[in-house]
Order: sequence, then structure tokens, then C-alpha cells
Amino acid sequence: MGIPSKLKDMMLFNNGNNYLGQIASVTPPVLTRKMEEWRGGGMRAPVKVDLGMEALTMEWTCGGFMREVMAQWGEPTLDGIQLRFVGAYQRDDTGAYDTVEIVARGRHEEIDMGEAKVGEDTEFSVTTALAYYKLSVNGSVVQEFDLLNMVEIVNGVDRLSSARNLFGI
Repeated sequence: MGIPSKLKDMMLFNNGNNYLGQIASVTPPVLTRKMEEWRGGGMRAPVKVDLGMEALTMEWTCGGFMREVMAQWGEPTLDGIQLRFVGAYQRDDTGAYDTVEIVARGRHEEIDMGEAKVGEDTEFSVTTALAYYKLSVNGSVVQEFDLLNMVEIVNGVDRLSSARNLFGI
């Protein structure tokens, strides 16, 4: 019998600054493949052809106004802002912890300061469009996508290395 690991604590870093006591939630990128149906002669049914990945975004929410995030609005480079999420996941049957780390680079697509109402809790939410994403578990890289440099590593295999070699890059 096994019990799933549950998030027990987390931290978000924005360009190296920690959000201790300020970060409320993080939604990692949803990984989506762009697929199109293809049915050629002699095929009894269509198959889905993989045309790469859809755009990656990371959403996160803080408990109040974040001045340094407002200063990052309109970042001119695709990968100018680095986010680092670290999650401590624990199994209650063994007590063992797993460290899940996401390193992402991009720029903010949306900043929502929420509703300003005296005496009420506020939320400050951000959607960051990503150009780079790396997921590691206990220090081991599981996925790494460098969209600007044609890198797509999954479980240690760079799925685009042959294509880069064909192009001489």
C-alpha cells in the first residue's frame, strides 16, 4: 500500500528574491502537445500527428501588493524574468520528503491586482509566459524545455538533438 506525496510547504523565488510569507499558490505549466489529425490513403481511421508543444505559462498568486513585480511589467526579453518554485512533498506512510523544483524563465503576460476593498483580504495574481522550463525531482532533471534553443529533454533524452544536428546548430 502506498500513500501519495502531498505538498507540505513551498517557496517561490522571483529573480532570486524569496517570497517567504507572501506566496499563496503556484500553478505549474500545463504541458500540452499540439496534435492534428491525419488520414492518408489506406488508413481506416485518422491518427494524431505531433506538431510540437503549445505555449507554456505559469500562474502564481501572492497575498498582497507586489511592487517588484509591477516593476517587471513590460520586460523586453522573452526570458528576462526567472522564477524558481520549490515544493516539499511528503508521504504520510513513510514520512519521506521529495523535493520538486521548477525553474522557469519568461515575462509577465498578465498582472491582476485583484479587488481593493478595505478590511478584506487581497490577492495579487500573475501569469508568466515562459520561454524556458525545467522540472527536477530530488535533484534529477525530469523535463527541460528551452524553447529558444530547440531543446526538449524528457527523462534524460533530448528529443530535438537530431533536428539540431540536421540544421548544424
